Amino acid sequence: MNISNLKERVSKKLDTQFYNILDKILIVLIFISVLIFILWPIMSVIKESFFKNGSFTLDLYKNIFMDNRKIIKNSLFISIVCTIITTILSTCISIYISFSNKKVKKVILIILMLTMISPPFVSSLSYITLFGRRGLITHKLLNLTLNTYGWQGIVIMESLSFIPLSTLIMIGIINGIDTRVIDASLDLGASISETIIKIVIPLMKPAIVVCALLVFVRSLSDFGTPMIIGGSFTVLATEVYTNVISNGNFKVAAVMSVLILIPALVAFIFYRIYMKDTNVFSKEKGQLFKEGSRYKLKGSMKFIFSFVTYLFVIIMLLQYTAIFIQAITKFKYGKIYLTLDNIKSMAEYSMGSFGRSIIYSLIVAVVGSFLGVIISYFVDRRKIIGMKYIDFIATLPYIVPGTFFGIGYILAFNKYPLELTGTSFIVIVNCIFKQLPMTTKMGSAVLTQVDQEIEQASKDLGASNIVVIKDIILPMLKPAFISGFINNFTATMTTIGSIIFLIYPGEKVATVEMFNSIQSGEYGVGAAMATFIIIITLTINILFSKRLLGGKNVFQS
Repeated sequence: MNISNLKERVSKKLDTQFYNILDKILIVLIFISVLIFILWPIMSVIKESFFKNGSFTLDLYKNIFMDNRKIIKNSLFISIVCTIITTILSTCISIYISFSNKKVKKVILIILMLTMISPPFVSSLSYITLFGRRGLITHKLLNLTLNTYGWQGIVIMESLSFIPLSTLIMIGIINGIDTRVIDASLDLGASISETIIKIVIPLMKPAIVVCALLVFVRSLSDFGTPMIIGGSFTVLATEVYTNVISNGNFKVAAVMSVLILIPALVAFIFYRIYMKDTNVFSKEKGQLFKEGSRYKLKGSMKFIFSFVTYLFVIIMLLQYTAIFIQAITKFKYGKIYLTLDNIKSMAEYSMGSFGRSIIYSLIVAVVGSFLGVIISYFVDRRKIIGMKYIDFIATLPYIVPGTFFGIGYILAFNKYPLELTGTSFIVIVNCIFKQLPMTTKMGSAVLTQVDQEIEQASKDLGASNIVVIKDIILPMLKPAFISGFINNFTATMTTIGSIIFLIYPGEKVATVEMFNSIQSGEYGVGAAMATFIIIITLTINILFSKRLLGGKNVFQS
């Protein structure tokens, strides 16, 4: 053996050892990061709510129930009503879309997707613009001065904001139904209406149950809508916000957050039970979505479903038109004037927040997407010992209310050895791990389509685990990475619930500035901010969707 061959063998052995060490370091870092940035904050809130002066106690819970009965009743009332309204309307809209022609599908889906990339409180802001004391419809058109604040406004606006996601989830379930089941029902003499009532809706039960539970939890944890249009009507989520921001009472806020968490855990359990595959679903997902137009809705069902759908579409168009009008107009002396003052005011004191939002969103999009696909690979393919527990913990942020997660970060990272409060890092990390569940699920979904033999062949040729990840897994998981990138960017750009407690005055992001401007009555400035956030988010969505679809716009698919 000559010296050059010996050097080459030594070099390869060193490279292999280096890659093996790097692989182990990556696994350890994932374990540690998930435990520190997800489990620890959650446990910190629970601990804060049960311990006082180092001793276990239930006194705080007893006091909360005794002193806040009305608030708890208000929260449950709003959540139940929103759940009923949203579930019924989403069911009608999802069925109508699924059984419509391609053009109708396309238009309505674009509107649904637009609402998914909008910042929070857009519904509340448009509600004030259209139906407030000086609203364009109530005051300007109908010459009425009404007090439209209270529980009615909360229910309407929350329901409208929850409908798009619920509808998309239900469409996903409907699209998995095997069309042969529908054809069999029609061949046996049932009408399309009877088939939908007796076949389609019962098969939608998993989605209906999950959507109802998710809406209930989201309504229970929503603090922004009640604060903006609730008036004197208070709920648990607003009390959590007030206790942290105004009173600095983290113990009370922790107890209330745990109370909100309990139904979220129930929702998660039902999700795991009901979202199991059954033999009535086709392996060719999207089959009904492609063929739905050949099943024509008729009679009263068509009238009801189409009425609900187009009423929702009109309201959404009216909502976003109102936001745009509010951004470029001012109301003076009983008349509306076109102006750029709102945009100028926004530029004067909040352009820095837009820059921070974009930078934070890009970092979260890249790091969060990479972390998500790697975890999905370790769980589904490498099957590393203990990684399933990490995957379960990584799923928790999906069901934990945003305010709960934000308070957890304050309690967990306000002292040595990880004193992170007041830094940009804590905001970025919070957003990364809050959105992690969605990215891991995207990675798992794409992995099912990747042939495992390719990975095995590369290992047989001597490739190390890190080389397999770098050269095989990451390129093949590109669709999951890009989808995760889009989702993480959008979520970070439009989020507020989990980060509102972590943002310091000099380091605000665009959504927090928007929330503050609406709270202070500067609705025009808030509308201008909302418009810019939508434009930025929509641009990123379109650009990266084109890459995901090989140059084809997502809205053309």
